[in-house]
Amino acid sequence: MKVMIVGSGGREHAIAWKVAQSPKVDKIYCAPGNAGIEEYAECVSIGAMEFDRLAAFAKENAVDLTVIGMDDPLVGGIVDVFEAQGLRVFGPRKNAAILEGSKAFSKDLMKKYNIPTAAYESFTDAEAALAYLESAKLPIVLKADGLALGKGVLICNTLEEAKDGVKEIMMDKKFGSAGNCMVIEEFMTGREVSVLSYVDGKTIKPMTSAQDHKRAGDGDTGLNTGGMGTFSPSPFYTEEVDAFCRKYIYQPTVDAMAAEGRPFKGIIFFGLMLTEDGPKVLEYNARFGDPEAQVVLPRMKTDIVDVFEACIDGTLDQVDLEFADNAAVCVVLASDGYPVHYEKGMKIEGLETFRGKDGYYVFHAGTAKRGEDIVTNGGRVLGVTATGTDLKAARANAYEAVQWISFANKYYRNDIGKAIDEA
Repeated sequence: MKVMIVGSGGREHAIAWKVAQSPKVDKIYCAPGNAGIEEYAECVSIGAMEFDRLAAFAKENAVDLTVIGMDDPLVGGIVDVFEAQGLRVFGPRKNAAILEGSKAFSKDLMKKYNIPTAAYESFTDAEAALAYLESAKLPIVLKADGLALGKGVLICNTLEEAKDGVKEIMMDKKFGSAGNCMVIEEFMTGREVSVLSYVDGKTIKPMTSAQDHKRAGDGDTGLNTGGMGTFSPSPFYTEEVDAFCRKYIYQPTVDAMAAEGRPFKGIIFFGLMLTEDGPKVLEYNARFGDPEAQVVLPRMKTDIVDVFEACIDGTLDQVDLEFADNAAVCVVLASDGYPVHYEKGMKIEGLETFRGKDGYYVFHAGTAKRGEDIVTNGGRVLGVTATGTDLKAARANAYEAVQWISFANKYYRNDIGKAIDEA
């Protein structure tokens, strides 16, 4: 069969790598793709938001299945466009992708269906938000309602910071229209855990747990980024936590979406906080996380195409979803200065070192071809992933592999997975 993947980052590279392992697949396209994805797929120069062009390409090339990797096209309704033309596509429809597309919607859903989350209020008027802050308990969290590349969340320790945050999000529109509405919620403390899951509208099958590192600097300092690294599984996600989440968070979310007339098919990513009062939902995403996919997919044993098709067909209950009894750590190699100002076009050396090395992977995020060379083409450049018998071994392997690659302004965190030592 022929498969097309929509997207161009490290997540899409990981998906392409996993899809290529399926014996059912003999041709992969990726639109627009990147220099690393070319190893598995024919890259097509169509943007992820060019829905009609993508659908036309899928028809012309007899694509059997299209997998949407990115949030923007899902929230924009690409699945609806494909389905209207009789094309088979993996991902939630627009009315279900709102679970990620609007934080106000997701918070209201959780309140209505008693799904554990932080207390909150939503605002479309900046003055009302500022007035609310005068009597709010600090620290407090401000969230732009819409998509903001993982950066539209501000944790404010003082009233002055919070007021500046309202101005940044709602008045200055730092995150564009994502800040037309804003959620203000209580600050929760505890361990963060990410759990990705496959959903077919009624059945949910959680994958293995993971934990992301969002801040740019060591010790969780600096600005929020799209993710500087991750590890899987989380030692803090115990069997007791899993049982609680399945009963009170995972299945209730799927049931709530169905009850609202928004049946969800695709990936629900649960961002969780393990508080003293039990697990609570920080956020939902409607697709694979990046870089969570880079540690979860190397541990997945089940044929991913079988799972995609079961989600589309509503037969996920018949799939035995299996993961290896090991661990994985991903360290993101970024361009120095990310996420603010950084230079592109630096030649990358050492990529060939990964060839033939079992348990070591390099997923391209922001790369491009320049003649025979592969060069940097973004803030997050590569995701270096390694597996091991346990988390400490995987972490040691990942940091060993980081040294195999060089480019002029290479930057990475040195403490990805350090929390493992505290488990």
